Amino acid sequence: MDILIVEDEAEIAQLIQLYLEKESFTCHICRDGITALEQFKVVQPDLIILDLMLPGLDGLEVCARIRQQPGSKDPYILMLTARGEEIDRIIGLSTGADDYMVKPFSPRELVARVRALLRRTLRQGGQAQGYQT
Repeated sequence: MDILIVEDEAEIAQLIQLYLEKESFTCHICRDGITALEQFKVVQPDLIILDLMLPGLDGLEVCARIRQQPGSKDPYILMLTARGEEIDRIIGLSTGADDYMVKPFSPRELVARVRALLRRTLRQGGQAQGYQT
């Protein structure tokens, strides 16, 4: 399954990639919102891990634009950000995120949340080749 990691901090993006690739996910990394939208069209990921504070377009705008794209894949979106106030979580989820995690975060919890979201694809009969829960 393809996961698009949208994170401007290289160390965090690489840490996420390391943990997810150990679980046999294919990861693609973007460092800004504009590139994320371009890669979304190319990769058509099953899930997007999306930071809010990005150069170019912020994560909320990226999320909103992905949700508005007609005829494209409708991926799960997990927001992963330093913005952890209640209002930030409410806005993120209301914009279209399926889950919301605050930095600093546990990579193992992130993997567990990714697996939980993607389990829904299996239940709904989606494409999940090679994925095991």
